[in-house]
Amino acid sequence: MSTQAAPDPRRWKALALLCSAFFMVVLDIAIVNVALPSIGEELEFSRENLQWVVTAYALVYGGFLLLGGRAGDLLGRRRVFMVGLAVFALASLACGLAWSEQALIVSRAVQGLGAAIITPAALSIITTTFTEGSERNKALGAWGAVGGTGAAAGVLMGGILTRYLGWEWIFFVNVPVGALALLLTLRYVRESRRETADRTYDPLGAISVTAGLAILVYAVSEAPDAGWSSFQTIGLFVLSAVLLAFFIVWETRVRAPLMPLRIFRIRLLAAANAVGFLQAATVFSTFFILTLYMQQVLAYSALQAGIAFVATAGTAVLAAGPAQALVTRLGPKPVLVAGLVLMLAAVLWYTQIPVSGSYWPDLVPGFVAYGIGLPFTFIPISIAALAGVEEREAGLASGLINTSQQIGGAIGVAIISTVAFTQADNLLAAGDPPPVAFTGGFGRAFWVIVALLITSLVATLVLIRREEVQVSEAPAVAG
Repeated sequence: MSTQAAPDPRRWKALALLCSAFFMVVLDIAIVNVALPSIGEELEFSRENLQWVVTAYALVYGGFLLLGGRAGDLLGRRRVFMVGLAVFALASLACGLAWSEQALIVSRAVQGLGAAIITPAALSIITTTFTEGSERNKALGAWGAVGGTGAAAGVLMGGILTRYLGWEWIFFVNVPVGALALLLTLRYVRESRRETADRTYDPLGAISVTAGLAILVYAVSEAPDAGWSSFQTIGLFVLSAVLLAFFIVWETRVRAPLMPLRIFRIRLLAAANAVGFLQAATVFSTFFILTLYMQQVLAYSALQAGIAFVATAGTAVLAAGPAQALVTRLGPKPVLVAGLVLMLAAVLWYTQIPVSGSYWPDLVPGFVAYGIGLPFTFIPISIAALAGVEEREAGLASGLINTSQQIGGAIGVAIISTVAFTQADNLLAAGDPPPVAFTGGFGRAFWVIVALLITSLVATLVLIRREEVQVSEAPAVAG
């Protein structure tokens, strides 16, 4: 049994650096949303392919998180974190220089790979640096707050950068940030790894699960045009199922699996990942649809759409502190339930958006409720997913929860965009003007998001047991 190392005196500075890198990663999931119309127009995207600017990033990010987490455990978490920063920064540069839709989608996929290396390494560094209990909860609360506020801040920053500098700068801004983070990592982050680990990997597992999920998302996206009962759609669904089934079987037989299925014996971890998958699907989809509604129906500019989200971003920042404190006092379950209820109320409000909507009262009440709900869900999910996990599996657990959230987001956007555009096309064919047709499509999409949120709420109530997370009441150690 390994002895507990002395607390790193630089751990709080390291936490600030790691959270900053994670903020950059989360930001890039959402920051493109308000720039999508500008990107689509300049690079001549088809409407169906535009969602892949979001999905390509999220899908590769989610597909390789487990491999990234394992690499950090075996090769050294700080070293792998720095490699991820370099890949992310270079891919961001390539995104800004993209000359076609294909070039941008490929660059976004590589950017997602960099994010898949950064995130589990950073989260496992936090898990192994801070002692389980109140101190770790405080650190994970900060991490969860970044996840909850990053998406909202992304749409705001995306609007400002797109309006004043051009859409390319939503990517270029990552280059100096990534370079600075690389330099500071050497100073503030201590190296750690599994010293006795068998240094073997599972690239076939990573490739099979990523390919299976990518094909699933592509099948859902193309089904409205190809037909749900067409040979193409059915064939892609079958191929996806075969690849994912192969992944599960392979993980039971390979010597060093990417995702040891035994980890799901930790009930709380399994429950947190299921809820995280559903919650992320709703968050990605909600921001995607709201952005399109404001720009395509209300005729907001990218800047106006970004500023509109200040109500969500500002509320999320203010709610992050109370959310972390409540999780420490009450445990993750009641806080998570409260957050999901607030998000459900907000999306129910969005289902009633009119063609001639206004910022007040049609959007602001939902924006505020959703802003509170973001940290009230992200923080308890992050803590629950890592509670009771041994240090040697910190990278695996970190990669797993982020995988669940990113894959949930990618699949959620694919399904929700398909629902929205299918309904919009039907209304256009019936003779409705575009604003009416799009509003009808977005309204139906929000009802599907309502169903997902209800499912995630039920899963939380049924699967997460309050007594499974024992929150230490020892005072947090400041540094």
